[in-house]
Amino acid sequence: MIINTAARIHTVEEYYFSRKLKELDQLRRKGHQIINLGIGSPDLPPAPTVVAALGTHSESSAGHGYQSYRGIPELRAAYADWYKKYFSVTLNAESEILPLIGSKEGIMHLSMTFLEAGDEVLIPNPGYPAYAATARLAGATVRYYNLSEEQNWLPDLKGLAQTDLTKVKIMWINYPHMPTGTSATTDLFNELVDFAQRHKILLVNDNPYSFILNDDPRSILSVSGAKSVALELNSLSKSHNMAGWRMGMLAGDSAYLQEVMKFKSNMDSGMFRPAMLAAVEALGNPSSWYKNLNTVYRKRRAVVYKIMDALNCVYNRDGVGLFVWAKIKDPQINGFELVDKLLAATGVFVTPGGIFGSQGDHYIRISLCAKEETLIKAYELISERKI
Repeated sequence: MIINTAARIHTVEEYYFSRKLKELDQLRRKGHQIINLGIGSPDLPPAPTVVAALGTHSESSAGHGYQSYRGIPELRAAYADWYKKYFSVTLNAESEILPLIGSKEGIMHLSMTFLEAGDEVLIPNPGYPAYAATARLAGATVRYYNLSEEQNWLPDLKGLAQTDLTKVKIMWINYPHMPTGTSATTDLFNELVDFAQRHKILLVNDNPYSFILNDDPRSILSVSGAKSVALELNSLSKSHNMAGWRMGMLAGDSAYLQEVMKFKSNMDSGMFRPAMLAAVEALGNPSSWYKNLNTVYRKRRAVVYKIMDALNCVYNRDGVGLFVWAKIKDPQINGFELVDKLLAATGVFVTPGGIFGSQGDHYIRISLCAKEETLIKAYELISERKI
């Protein structure tokens, strides 16, 4: 390299799964049979009507040019209808919904819009690594708040209130929680909104897992007064098997969204119109879509429970979402050690809980994004070799 990198890039590392996928690919090139149970990329397709809509709209010559930075009106209206039907939240499609190129884009946009040097961000431990990475890239200081199994992976708001919160601008929450699968309650959302109002903190709920193995989808925006202090990210990646389509959204008060647009409009040039129209089709899927999808995931989860038993791990059967989170019984073994041992002995890769923070060090996570027969094969390999 003939130039130096910017200082900000030294505050982050390459994303764990980006590095791990390269390692797994190298193992495959050497002839190893690898079963990847680590990543939450749905292997099932979107509804046939969604795929058909993409093809139909792609045939139109009018659909291939630049599109609005705010997404097409049809998509914003479909998101609003979706939130009204399933979350009982009324959103103004014109001003309170911002379509995104996947919700991960929104995490970066929010950090760059509202954070700078001297600001602090409350981030769950364990939690999605992108929250901390984007905060650091924006120059802010990360403050982790610990979640524990003993407290059912819920934040200790009373404890946080006893600390100095004067520099905190954003608090990231993620319910249903990834990686633990913990669901939110109305009481929790009410307490969070009250906490944010008292301490003048912007809450951001990252909410892509609402429909996976969960019969009670919730939005923090359903709480009275939430729009003054809360935003919510959502996505079609998990709920509609559209991870590669990059269809997400940010919802909340128009004043916040207008500021985010200042950053977003300098970062991209809109989304592919046929993909947005296909997303409209997806958002109109009947309720039976989620029921049928979850029937598949329940069968897979039953096999994953057997894998966790074979690995001498314990788990909560009340968890929701696209993963099973489990604690390693042996306190002398951490997740990274077990994952490396498992991969070397069987070719099965699962996720070490420590990548989500120190509170996950003695846990592992298994994705449900693999066919039932693949999961059964993994179980057989693990059982045969007595990992």
